[in-house]
Amino acid sequence: MRSLLLLLALLLVPTAQAQHTYSDSYPKNPGIDVQNYVFELTLSDELDSIEGRTTVDARFLEAGRTLRLDLIERSEALEEKGMTVKLVLMGGARLSWQHDNDAVLIDLGRLVAAGERIQVTVEYSGTPAAGLRIGDNKYGDRTFFSDNWSSRVRNWVPTVDHPYDKSANEFVVTAPSHYQVVSNGVLVEETDLGDNMRRTHWKNSVPVATWLYFLGVAEFAMEQVDTFDGKAIETWVYRQDREQGFHDFAIPSKQVLAFYSDLIGPYAYERLANVVSPATGGGMEAASTPAYSEASVTGTRSRRWQHVIIHEIAHQWFGNAVTEHHWNDVWLSEGFATYYTLLFRQYAYGQDDFIAGLKDSRDRVIAFYGNDDNYDFQLVRPYIENLNDVSGAMMYQKGAWTLHMLRERLGIDTYTKGVRAYYAEHFNGNAQTADFKQSMEEASGLDLDQHFDQWLFQGGIPHLALTWSQRDGGLGVSVRQTQETYAFDIEVDLEIRFVDGSTERVTIPVGGSEAASVRKEYDAEVSEVVVDPDTRLLASWEVTRR
Repeated sequence: MRSLLLLLALLLVPTAQAQHTYSDSYPKNPGIDVQNYVFELTLSDELDSIEGRTTVDARFLEAGRTLRLDLIERSEALEEKGMTVKLVLMGGARLSWQHDNDAVLIDLGRLVAAGERIQVTVEYSGTPAAGLRIGDNKYGDRTFFSDNWSSRVRNWVPTVDHPYDKSANEFVVTAPSHYQVVSNGVLVEETDLGDNMRRTHWKNSVPVATWLYFLGVAEFAMEQVDTFDGKAIETWVYRQDREQGFHDFAIPSKQVLAFYSDLIGPYAYERLANVVSPATGGGMEAASTPAYSEASVTGTRSRRWQHVIIHEIAHQWFGNAVTEHHWNDVWLSEGFATYYTLLFRQYAYGQDDFIAGLKDSRDRVIAFYGNDDNYDFQLVRPYIENLNDVSGAMMYQKGAWTLHMLRERLGIDTYTKGVRAYYAEHFNGNAQTADFKQSMEEASGLDLDQHFDQWLFQGGIPHLALTWSQRDGGLGVSVRQTQETYAFDIEVDLEIRFVDGSTERVTIPVGGSEAASVRKEYDAEVSEVVVDPDTRLLASWEVTRR
């Protein structure tokens, strides 16, 4: 069965990805495009079970009779957690369905024509096994928070739970009135219903991937911090953290929004709300509502947590507005957010901070590939089976370095032109590595096959052995790659430092396993040969003077 699914998935890869075919295990259906979800939920202080009613607005691109939705079913294996479907309706008429293998297969009762839009409503209930965290926060107060990464939204709402099918969404939440409710988009209704219950309706009109849907229900303190381009910037923290949390999150959101809007393209969403969540270990880039760990509130504007804010806002461009079509391309999200965090740090804190961040990322990559068990790990994997195991540290650091080396090779202006074109073409849509590569090739006029192949579609990194000696004024330098597998075609920058304090730069092309050498005549005595003085190369090295 897996082989058949893999074959079908590979056949569905868009033609832009001509050189490398890859996919994940999700059974994509390109014949159906979900336009909007309305999630109606009832929450309780007495029970951890939820009552749900989801209306799916879907457009059929091809004629069909069936709608498939992901929803984890109640089971003994989950200790009776999971969801039970009660009723499915379309146009007021009951439909037949099957709920097997955590998928709801709905018989629409007729052939839906290509181009037709339908609205199907699923009523269900149950206790989420994951995806929606129901429990106490750090103060012992009961809360409800989404925890969707990467394919867990199906535990509590029925969706096409994969980033290839982006849609708008609405949350209509009925909960005890002592809670405030926060979600994606803008607030359209807040009504007290009596009996200490309140209905809150949030509407997000921008298509986003399902893992980016957000729901937070708690006793919040909320501050309207500022606006950017007419869009609200908000802070949502626990009521006990009001003073410290408002201080911590007052900056740098507006500066970051302005920087990325100018550098990349327009901000996609209707507002930006920074939210503290017990379901988040570090940060999570939910669309328009990035979430942060409870530990993020320190009252000190900790530089570490400021970096997390910058990273999650960078995701609003990369991962959110432009989303990977397959889970294999997570580096298009995490690598970009990591590198663009560094670019904002360069802008805000200076070149030394930028270089320090690059070196820290490089050290992490070197340490990762220093473990033999990791050496073959490549950023874009041929096939991903487990849709909740799609990432890993290298998506961040090695992804960022792949972009940095490309920017250094193309030059800042050309690189920025290519990224802006990529963002504009895939704005509020999906992309693959080949789409990004195409945009960069069009901007630069260069064939970038080798760069993308060696940094994304194979494992390892270069390890260099450099030897140098000076005799009778002649400086000889030899560089070779010593890693056992995977060849890289790279340029190695050297800084020749002399005893008198002067310097000279030399660049040596190094490809494959053959040593590359250079000889220079100098009157001055050489004191040191420094590899990669400008921090442009992802590699490890050893330097020996003979």
